[in-house]
Amino acid sequence: MANRDLPLRLRLRDRLTSVRRAVLRRRRTLAVLCTVAAVAAGVRAAAPPAAPTVEVLVAASDLPAGARLDSGDLGTIALTPDAVPDGALDDADDATGSILAAPVRAGEPVTDVRLVGPGLTEGAPGTVALPVRLSDAAQAGLLEVGDAIDLLATDPESRSTITVASGALVLAVPDVEQDAPDAIPGRIVVLGIPAAAVAEVTGSAVTAFVTYAWANR
Repeated sequence: MANRDLPLRLRLRDRLTSVRRAVLRRRRTLAVLCTVAAVAAGVRAAAPPAAPTVEVLVAASDLPAGARLDSGDLGTIALTPDAVPDGALDDADDATGSILAAPVRAGEPVTDVRLVGPGLTEGAPGTVALPVRLSDAAQAGLLEVGDAIDLLATDPESRSTITVASGALVLAVPDVEQDAPDAIPGRIVVLGIPAAAVAEVTGSAVTAFVTYAWANR
């Protein structure tokens, strides 16, 4: 028998039954969605707040020892405070124009001890960072940061040689170009020298032929 031939009461009952089923289905869907939303909100509420960060300078690319930094050599990275190295620089103006005392890898934070300057002797009480001109530029080029050397001074007249500093630490080997025709021969290196030996080393650099020997450590 066709649906339209059913008594009105039966047709209404069937229609109401269909409506109730549709409402129940929608209620189930809504209940699931509400549950998912509640769980997501609970997870967000329980998650710890984002840790604070600090912007520090990093090398934008691999840089060699002796490089003079410009703004293109530097970038920044956000680190949590406990991940920031001691002496890390956060202002490009503090590093631009400085000379690297040692090679730096891309992405490595730039710290004060990576730059030629007073910070090189950090952690070595009684030691002074002293630029010393070695007489033989080629010999100076063999040095690497971290080498320990005995500094030797040879009197050009008597040809006698004395040790003017023992166990001096090579802090930097700047690659400074000498374009001027009247440039002084040799090459400057930065050494960690005991404060008591500074005067003798400085005087020898002016009056003697200064070389070195690798020290036994």
